[in-house]
Amino acid sequence: MAEPIVELTDRMRDIFGRVIEAYLERGTPVGSKVLAGAINLSPASIRGVMQELEERGLLTHPHTSAGRIPTERGLRLFVDGIMQTAAPDPRERMEIERQIVRDQPIEDALAAASAALSGLSACAGIVLAPKQELILRQLSFVPLDRGRALAVLVGADGSVENRIVPLDDGTTSDALTEVSNFVNARLSGLTLDEAQARLRAEIRERKEAIDATAAELVASGLAAWSQDHSRRPVLIVRGQANLIDPGAAEDLDRVRMLLDELEEAQEIARLLEGARDAPGCRIFIGSENRMFALSGSSVIAAPYRGSQGQVVGVVGVIGPTRLNYARVVPMVDFTAKALTRLMA
Repeated sequence: MAEPIVELTDRMRDIFGRVIEAYLERGTPVGSKVLAGAINLSPASIRGVMQELEERGLLTHPHTSAGRIPTERGLRLFVDGIMQTAAPDPRERMEIERQIVRDQPIEDALAAASAALSGLSACAGIVLAPKQELILRQLSFVPLDRGRALAVLVGADGSVENRIVPLDDGTTSDALTEVSNFVNARLSGLTLDEAQARLRAEIRERKEAIDATAAELVASGLAAWSQDHSRRPVLIVRGQANLIDPGAAEDLDRVRMLLDELEEAQEIARLLEGARDAPGCRIFIGSENRMFALSGSSVIAAPYRGSQGQVVGVVGVIGPTRLNYARVVPMVDFTAKALTRLMA
């Protein structure tokens, strides 16, 4: 747990805040000489305070450098107790509003929001989008070998998904064609849940135009597909290249780990879910979240709402712990509010 800010003296608080602000701006360890010009104290006195802050676990010094950098604990104390945020810069606000416009599909608006945040923050922009139910357009079966077929599902949005399904002995190609024709004639245009419910009802009422075994095959397949879609996060990530900045050459292993982590959509979605109930922005710093413990990355995220006031998604950025939190937090918060207005 971070040390309560009230337990720091005014001098400690002042020097602590200046060290972090200088580090976030420069990205290098901060020495006493950097602060001496702005504080009416000798470098020796400043070093003494910095040493005390290090003993409290708020600062550390890498390698043999005489300068200090904040620990994750120190960053958390700074973010929660010292940092002051303001409204986004007018130019940043205009850029976000320019990209999030009403005359475009919501999916494009969400992608634009992610891209805008990425460009303005020099981080990776992320959006956890509302789940949309897949509408069935076509289902076909391609025989593979005895006892197996490839089921090809085409959604109304043009998406295509394949799955290998088991077959009962004796199932012929003609029978698979009959099943496909039935599905496309009777279930096309329905969501997966609706198609499953209608087929189950027809099985119960013995109205199905295919035999019961084939109908059960389709029903179980639709159920599995529907379950997959309900669990699958809709995650939009833009600007991964921003994470490879000029200073990254000194820390390529961390960057590689972060880029690998960004491929884990399910894990990122779980992390963002933790921001759904937040009244505003939530900030996850480094090892506070298991996923980014190794890469030492930070996440700033805020929920956005739908037309009924319900939380429908989360928007934010992922970047190094050396983020300009005071600038990026209001930027993310403004983007979340812009998306909420778009969906009202």
